[in-house]
Amino acid sequence: MSGRLVLLTLLLAMAGCDRGGETLRLLRPSVGLDATIAAELEALVDRHPDLDIEIVDPPEPGMRAVEVLAGGHADLAMLTNAERYDERVNLVVPLYPSVLHILTSEDHATKNIRDLFTNSEVYAGPPGSITRWIVARITDDLHVPDTDFELVDTVSSSTNVIIVFAPIDREQIISDERLVGTRMFSLGTPAHIGTGTSIDRATLLNPRLRAFVIPAGTYDALTPEPVVTLAVDNLLVARRDLPAALVYDLYAEIVRRRPALFGDRPELYQPLDDDLADANWAFSMHPGALDYLRQDEPTFVERYSGVAEVLVTIVIGVISGGYALLRIYRIRRKNRIDRFYVEVIRVRDSVRPDASETEREAAIAEIRELQDRAFGMLVEERLAADESFRIFIELTNNSIDRLAARG
Repeated sequence: MSGRLVLLTLLLAMAGCDRGGETLRLLRPSVGLDATIAAELEALVDRHPDLDIEIVDPPEPGMRAVEVLAGGHADLAMLTNAERYDERVNLVVPLYPSVLHILTSEDHATKNIRDLFTNSEVYAGPPGSITRWIVARITDDLHVPDTDFELVDTVSSSTNVIIVFAPIDREQIISDERLVGTRMFSLGTPAHIGTGTSIDRATLLNPRLRAFVIPAGTYDALTPEPVVTLAVDNLLVARRDLPAALVYDLYAEIVRRRPALFGDRPELYQPLDDDLADANWAFSMHPGALDYLRQDEPTFVERYSGVAEVLVTIVIGVISGGYALLRIYRIRRKNRIDRFYVEVIRVRDSVRPDASETEREAAIAEIRELQDRAFGMLVEERLAADESFRIFIELTNNSIDRLAARG
């Protein structure tokens, strides 16, 4: 009895330890708002009974997030959709867009983006930042030589172009002292989107960028009119070898907590499209995320049940029709042999008991001719070699024997 009790205790202990709380390490973002969102994500996910997020620093300062994930130093990171593809990293879920804010000094106002960079001192964040990458792509697309403008690492009084790549954060932009006396530059008007202008060329040559409209008054005096610019999605990514079950649970929890995550910043909230798995992402989707996205998709049986019902109906109709045609064919054959029955009986009964030998022989010859005709139709498959045909042969032979016996 005591042995069974010990075994039961061990089984219960193993069942209780089958899945404890899993801790996922999220790499600390370097950008201020991303760091704030990461902290809020950590606090929200920690309420899940089986999940926990811990924000960690890279093992070396300045180490690329992709290398941190690939090296196993972290499980999750926040990257933009403009990153270069790396098979060691998978997408979990898009979070919110980062928007390109181009601001110019009041004495450098222009509506031509080529003129904006020509003979300008441009601040676009620190070297190696995503902002500088976007500026390089734009200037390359416009064929603006690097010698036409100067990239600086800090904002000074001589800086006449300031480029900030960040989510829509009204208070942060308005309170930034570096932007006092500037005005936001627009790549066109909202009506220009989709008409083949420079904004369409930028999104065509850089398909992970998308046109974005900052409504008038969003940043008070900085945006007296609508501003057309570019945006790119911020992504939550994971190392590829992270278990699919963990990512599935994480995706489900993020979807459930999204309203709370962006409750204080509703402008960051972006709905998740139904075709999320087919969008143009910088990384392949993690199998766990795909499992969550496809959980509501119909199964093979559900998807093709309607087609199967139609096919079954057609098959039943074909079988029924075929059976009906077969019956009609058999009835036609039966009708043919019945006509032979009638002819044989007519010939046999037409001979009187006192008929001459010549009359009897003529009747016998006519019956044999009917037999020959019937056998010919049997060879041509116009008659069936069934019980009806056997009865016909017996009838004809009996009739011939009777007529011959009278002689």
